[in-house]
Amino acid sequence: MGSLARLSGAEPGTSGGIAALSVRDLHKSYGSFEAVRGVNFEVAAGEIFGLLGPNGAGKTTTIEIIVGLREATSGEVRIFDADIRRQAAIARSQIGVTLQDSDFFEHLKLKEQLEYLGACYGTKPDAHLLLGFVDLADRAEWKLKQLSGGQKQRFAIASALVNDPPLVLLDEPSTGLDPTARRQLWELIRRLRVEGRTIVLSTHYMEEAEELCDRVAIMDQGLIAAIDTPDALVDRLVASGFERPVEVRKATLEDVFIQLTGHEFADETAQQAGPARGRRGR
Repeated sequence: MGSLARLSGAEPGTSGGIAALSVRDLHKSYGSFEAVRGVNFEVAAGEIFGLLGPNGAGKTTTIEIIVGLREATSGEVRIFDADIRRQAAIARSQIGVTLQDSDFFEHLKLKEQLEYLGACYGTKPDAHLLLGFVDLADRAEWKLKQLSGGQKQRFAIASALVNDPPLVLLDEPSTGLDPTARRQLWELIRRLRVEGRTIVLSTHYMEEAEELCDRVAIMDQGLIAAIDTPDALVDRLVASGFERPVEVRKATLEDVFIQLTGHEFADETAQQAGPARGRRGR
């Protein structure tokens, strides 16, 4: 398991009192349709912050505005106090991002991909160190098509770290992953925070938000309905007199699978083959 401590050197929660991310009265319209309708939130340095909501809630649009892929209709976004419009180069140099549809070169090896991305930022990343951090050190000479779904997501995170950013944005990072691959990704996200980075992730998985996030913003139809810790949001609902009508189950379908087969869903198994055999890693 690799470490990026010598790249970042930061300590979680240290920012001199400046928010890692500040979003103020953010709006985005497409004609008469408002995708984002006055969103406000701040993310503290060293925090894992979640945008939780269904598809179409405005989460991806918000992230794309933050990283500069879309222009807001109105509002303000600051990255460590740098305005993304007036100080775009400074703001973007402090961001790493993985999108739902990340584009990579199919003909390049993983190591070459990271070196190319680093060159785009004017830096020369340690590709082997980055791949080691996401548990892909032994895949440096592989191409993207040879990776499993979980491995591709981990590689996407490595690619987001080539410029050693203090703020990492992850848009629906575990969509389409099996349970084991999802948990491996969660552990990687926790390690990013331990290494001193701030994480903002969007998700429509309730369990993911509860497991990972220090605070969540519940987002729907372009609006944020509430922001707090997962526990505080649940406690507030319970205090209002709410009770779930369905009894909590003592086991899950995943438990059934493990009991019947004797093992968990495998992200990386003995069926993997190396590049010479031309097969995928799953």
